[in-house]
Amino acid sequence: MPALRSLPPRAMAAAFDYLVLGGGSGGLASARRAAELGARVAVVEHQRLGGTCVNVGCVPKKVMWNTAVHFEFIHDHADYGFETPDVKFNWRVIKEKRDAYVSRLNGIYQNNLNKAHIETIHGHAAFTSDPEPTVEVNGKKYTAPHILIATGGRPSVSHDSEIPGASLGITSDGFFELEELPRRSVVVGAGYIAVEIAGILSTLGSKTSLLIRYDKVLRTFDSMISTNCTQELENAGIDVWKHSLVKSVTKSPLGLLEVTVISSAPGHKPTVSTIPDVDCLLWAIGRDPNTEGLNLDKLGLKLDAKGHIVVDEFQNTSRKGIYAVGDVCGKALLTPVAIAAGRKLAHKLFEGKQDSKLDYSNIPTVVFSHPPIGTVGLTEEEAISTYGRENVKIYTTSFTPMYHAVTQRKTKCVMKLVCAGKEEKVVGLHMQGLGCDEMLQGFAVAVKMGATKASFDETVAIHPTSSEELVTLR
Repeated sequence: MPALRSLPPRAMAAAFDYLVLGGGSGGLASARRAAELGARVAVVEHQRLGGTCVNVGCVPKKVMWNTAVHFEFIHDHADYGFETPDVKFNWRVIKEKRDAYVSRLNGIYQNNLNKAHIETIHGHAAFTSDPEPTVEVNGKKYTAPHILIATGGRPSVSHDSEIPGASLGITSDGFFELEELPRRSVVVGAGYIAVEIAGILSTLGSKTSLLIRYDKVLRTFDSMISTNCTQELENAGIDVWKHSLVKSVTKSPLGLLEVTVISSAPGHKPTVSTIPDVDCLLWAIGRDPNTEGLNLDKLGLKLDAKGHIVVDEFQNTSRKGIYAVGDVCGKALLTPVAIAAGRKLAHKLFEGKQDSKLDYSNIPTVVFSHPPIGTVGLTEEEAISTYGRENVKIYTTSFTPMYHAVTQRKTKCVMKLVCAGKEEKVVGLHMQGLGCDEMLQGFAVAVKMGATKASFDETVAIHPTSSEELVTLR
C-alpha cells in the first residue's frame, strides 16, 4: 500500500474558531469580544483598520464639523464683545492634524488586536469552492466553524455612461483627500452625508450648492426635521436646487468643472441650467455594500436587490456558520449598531447565550448638520401608520436658543414628542438645534425604557437650557 502523501503547505487551511472578514467597527468589536470569551480569532483586512467610521466617516467628519462650528462661533465673537480682526482659516492645518489623529487610531486598533492575541491577516479575502466554508488571502487558505462577514460599504458612484462626466466628481471618501478648501462646491444628494458635507464646506467659506431630487432633504426623517433642516441650509447661505438632477459635467482647460443641471418642479416645464467654475463636485447619493470580490456565489448566500447580505435577527446568513453584521447588511448603517450587533453575536457563539441579539428598535441617530439633529423612535407618520391617527398625540415647540439672544446670526431649535396610546408612551423624539446632538443620548435611554409623557412632565427642568423644553411641552 503506497504511503499517503501529505498535502503541500499552500493547500492546507489554517484553522481558527472565528474568522472575521473586515477590520471595521463591527468586525473588530465582534473579534475582540470573541477573543475575550476564549475563542481563537483572526481578522482579515486589506485596508487600514477602523473601517469607514475611523478613516473616511464619522471620526474625520466630526473633526471637520467641529472646525465648522468653531468658525460659526468666530462669527458671533463680536456680538459677545470680542474683537477678532483678520481671522484666517488654513484648511491644511486641520487636515494634517485630522489625518494624524486617524493614524493614531489605526495604531490603537492594531495594538488592541495584538493585546487580545488576535491574528491580523492583511489582504483581500475570497471564498473558495472547498466543501467547508474557507477563504483565501494572498494564496493562503483559512477556515473556521464560524465566519463573520463585516466588510462594510462604500459610496455609490454615478458612471459616465449614465451621466456624461460624472467621474470628474468625488465622493465622501474623496472629501477627506482634499488638500484645500474648494472655492465653489456642488454636492449632489439629500441624505445625511450630503447635508453634513454641504454644511461643513459652506460654513468654512466655500460657495456651496446642494442638488436634491425632491423639495426637501432627509426625507426618511420626521417631516418637521426634513422641513426645518432644508430651511436652515438655505438660511446658512447654501443654494438648494430642488427637483434637480445633474445632466452632464465637463472640465475646462483650467481644470474647473461646469455642471449642467436639469430642474423639473411639479407643474413646470423642465429647465436646464449650468453651474460654472466648480472646483469640487461631490456625489453623496447613497452607499453600496462591499460584497464584490468575496465570491459569495461559492456559498450560495442570499442577497437583496442591492447586493446586501440578507440576515435574520441573530445575524445568520442563509448558510450555516456564516454571519454578517454592519453596513454590508444594509440595515441601520451606523457604527454603534455594527458594534452592538457584533458583540451580541460573539456572546451567542462563544458564551452559549442563544437569545443574544440586537434590538433594532429605538436606535438613536444624530446628524451633524448646522445646527445638529437628534432623533430616536418613530416619526409622526410612522406612529400614525402603526397606532392609528386617533391614538397618536404630538407635542411640538419651536424657539430661538438663548445663545442667540445677543447674536445677529440666528438658528432655530425645533422639538417634537410623538406619543401613543392612552398612557401617552413616548414612541418618538425628534429635534434640531444647538446642543441637540449631546442631548439625545439620555432621552434615548428614557424612550428605550418606555417613558411616558407623564414621566417627562414629572422631571424637573434644568434652567436655562434648550433641553428643558422637552420636559415642559404642553
